[in-house]
Amino acid sequence: MTIGEEVARYLDYLRNVRRLAPASIEAYQRDLHIFCAFLEEHRCDSLSSLDSRLVRRWIRAMGTQGVAATSVNRRLSAVKGFFSSLQEEEKIRFNPAEAVRSVKTPRRLPPTMFEKEMAQLLDIDRHDLAGLRTRALLEILYSTGARISEICGANVDDLVFRKRALLVHGKGGKDRFVFLGDTAFEVLREYLPHRHEFLVQRGLVTTKALFINLRGGRLTPRGAAGIITRRIADAGLGKYLTPHGFRHSFATHLLNHGADIRVVQELLGHCRLSTTQIYTQVGMDRLRQIYRQAHPHARLRRDTAMDRGTECGRGTAMDRDTEIKKEQ
Repeated sequence: MTIGEEVARYLDYLRNVRRLAPASIEAYQRDLHIFCAFLEEHRCDSLSSLDSRLVRRWIRAMGTQGVAATSVNRRLSAVKGFFSSLQEEEKIRFNPAEAVRSVKTPRRLPPTMFEKEMAQLLDIDRHDLAGLRTRALLEILYSTGARISEICGANVDDLVFRKRALLVHGKGGKDRFVFLGDTAFEVLREYLPHRHEFLVQRGLVTTKALFINLRGGRLTPRGAAGIITRRIADAGLGKYLTPHGFRHSFATHLLNHGADIRVVQELLGHCRLSTTQIYTQVGMDRLRQIYRQAHPHARLRRDTAMDRGTECGRGTAMDRDTEIKKEQ
């Protein structure tokens, strides 16, 4: 079989045996086809001619093309999984991508909002279907910390009103319950009758989706992202926040108020605690920023350093650099 045929067979295995989500299958397919296109360009059409040098050459080529490090690592991971499967089936003797290291990625803290900013964002005084849908969507994202794909994939039947909870279907087919705060619960109760009336008028009462678009179909993650972008602009916050930013804000605010990190891990549906631990650093960085802006002595140190550097005849460039290093 050719490499392309082996890839097609591997994708069928992921789809039918491992039962990966459609979005995951699409991502694997994209990444493996990119790799196959590279192999075709370099006239490599058989498994026997593959080696780690060619995989490293592919990694370097992506770097030259300006592909983000996170994307490079994701593609490399897909290729490693593909070769690992072939190795288990004894179609290849060794995994040519196993010894290839991932690209070092810059450490980036996830974008979040301060609690006052979030309150401003959620302050929506509209009671038509579109306004209530926006309020309910944003409140549920912030109240539950669920992924946007999980919320858009939720059905009305997934609501458990007695427990004020929502059953969401997470990555890898893992289901979990997320909880609705008082505000989210009340807004949702206000939204649902408007949703039902809208669907009845259009003969779409069999629609199961919890969040619908204005044509009566299921709201997509892309559509939800557009709603969030417009709401941020209307609120005049002057910053950018993705739907995933609500998940980050949820975790950060919980930890800032003393929640146990393992509880937050369960609420987010993280398999590894290390994935959740980044939010502790987010909280510390924000606390440090607030401290430096608000504490009089923190400001005094900077102001004094600047005064010494600007006094006539005093303070060399080296002195100013030293003060800045001390400040940091």
